[in-house]
Amino acid sequence: MNVTIKDIARLAQVSHTTVSRALNDSPLINSETKEKIKLLAQEMGYTPNFSAKSLVMDRSYNIGLFFSTLNTGTSAGFFYETVRGINSVVKDAYNLVVRGIDDYEHYRSIHRKSFDGVIVMSQSAKDDPFLHHLSEAGIPHIVLNRKVEGLKAINILSDDSHGSYRVVNHMIKKGHRRIAIISGKQNFHSTVERRDGFVRALQDAGIELKESYQVGASYDLKSGYTAMLQLLELPERPTAVFCMNDDMAVGAVKAVHDAGLQVPGDVSVAGFDDSMFSAYLSPALTTVKRPIEEISRQGALVLLTSIEQKTLAPDTIYLRTELVVRESVAEPAKA
Repeated sequence: MNVTIKDIARLAQVSHTTVSRALNDSPLINSETKEKIKLLAQEMGYTPNFSAKSLVMDRSYNIGLFFSTLNTGTSAGFFYETVRGINSVVKDAYNLVVRGIDDYEHYRSIHRKSFDGVIVMSQSAKDDPFLHHLSEAGIPHIVLNRKVEGLKAINILSDDSHGSYRVVNHMIKKGHRRIAIISGKQNFHSTVERRDGFVRALQDAGIELKESYQVGASYDLKSGYTAMLQLLELPERPTAVFCMNDDMAVGAVKAVHDAGLQVPGDVSVAGFDDSMFSAYLSPALTTVKRPIEEISRQGALVLLTSIEQKTLAPDTIYLRTELVVRESVAEPAKA
């Protein structure tokens, strides 16, 4: 016979509501009671039945994780850290359903009976119709990675502009004056913020922003490679290049090597994100650590609390970025 929440409640001498909340990691239950109930549930061999719970409590026990896109502009490291952060909170209390917003022609299948809550890893204002739909459908939701204008929502994001300012300023302090940028997808919020920091760093140092030193790309390896080749063909090539993510930086480093040059001897290269592989490249990549896993974890905590307490107050929460200095940025070679 399957063990039920009522069986656990009887032995623990608490209400079945308390058991349910404890097993779902509700902040309304103290940690001592949670541990006692979880241990008892484990000893009794309890396994949650999401289908039965959904019918009884009129809930889906699904949490949606929606990316702007899963096809372009979402790197493997970015995806992994997002899922890991959210999953560390959701655990087995809910089913985590991962989707791309751009996979939907319409949003009719997204409603209160399909999702108890939604976390949106948003890249651009193109996601706003989806966010409007969530609001109109009354689905609790959190927006990560982007501050949303004109919608009452909780936004949790990193200070990308400050992060890119710091890494470019690090290049300037090393003595670089010919600094180029390989940008990401044009309509992404991260692209706007990171370019803003790049421009401010140059302006504060009195360095001219050259049009030829600004090359667009797509946040992937191949586009970073192609963009760097374009920069290397300039009559006066840059001595340092800031790439808006680590994937493009890897492509850029390979392009430098394929051109018979060295990083950082001939061209310094920096990235953004501090992906899992960045410390293991040769040379190890100087980059900006963006706390994607922590942003995602906090987003999940806020969402689950709001579902439990049925309250969701609009707010914007910024988490700090961190400059990670490694080997790929050095003083420019003497002419």
